[in-house]
Amino acid sequence: TFAETTGTMLYDRKHSAWLVLLVLALLSQGCPLPAIVFAFGFDERTVADWQLKAGQHAKQVHTELVCQGKLELGQVQADELYTKTQAGPIWIATAMTVFSRLWLGGAISWQRDEQLITSVIEQVRAAALWGCSLLWAVDGFRAYPKAILKVFREPLYTGKVGRPRLVVWEDLQIVQVVKQRVGKRLISITRRVAYGCLERAEELMQASQVLLGVINTAYIERLNATLRTWMPYLVRRTRTPSGSRERLEAALFWTGCVYNFCHVHATLAGTPAMAADLTDHVWSIEELIRYRCRRE
Repeated sequence: TFAETTGTMLYDRKHSAWLVLLVLALLSQGCPLPAIVFAFGFDERTVADWQLKAGQHAKQVHTELVCQGKLELGQVQADELYTKTQAGPIWIATAMTVFSRLWLGGAISWQRDEQLITSVIEQVRAAALWGCSLLWAVDGFRAYPKAILKVFREPLYTGKVGRPRLVVWEDLQIVQVVKQRVGKRLISITRRVAYGCLERAEELMQASQVLLGVINTAYIERLNATLRTWMPYLVRRTRTPSGSRERLEAALFWTGCVYNFCHVHATLAGTPAMAADLTDHVWSIEELIRYRCRRE
């Protein structure tokens, strides 16, 4: 015989499972860690450890359920967040598919560079159905087109001797929304095609958006605003910066996984995971924590 919590972070805890789940639910919705410590009388290291383990578990769930190469993505939007940690400034890149609002992954780096962008694009590639029609809508950062064209390539086998040539996906479009500012004031917005055809890009946009309009990055910007609301570490002005990159990544994946599987979206008939056909019901925090990932 064995406990039903065996293999989950709830196993062999000194506190009741319902209390751990309650704290994790509060953390996923932006309750600051010091407030939880004050309200429940826990040691701060205990709550931080719960969040770390929940985030590591959420990353495994995300990899197993989302990054399986089965999603018709349509339009994908990506953007970056900037925040401060006790070790210095840090950048977070995130991506989502517009039609289902599904969060496709995130990456963290000390620098806003091509390596950061490539890391999140590789997560999107792992989730995408091979060869599907795909529109990327990103900001004006130069690293995006280069990284996307590098990741979304497949070998072209011709039967000749030697390494096959890599070719970009046939129906891949990349558009950039470039915002020009003077200080904090927005002066102009320029939309340009970085790769592909503008007419095809607009067709993919119309097929994936409920509200039609010009090509934009509004959906990922709203998601990033949600992440800032739900993750106290990302508040623009805070007295409690993230202590480490590892804990920030754990908080990111825990929040993103709760958003995908447990949060009913206002414009959807359920959660983003339901809209993407990854599940048929709204998950509870307990179901997410108790989900058993396949062991290698």
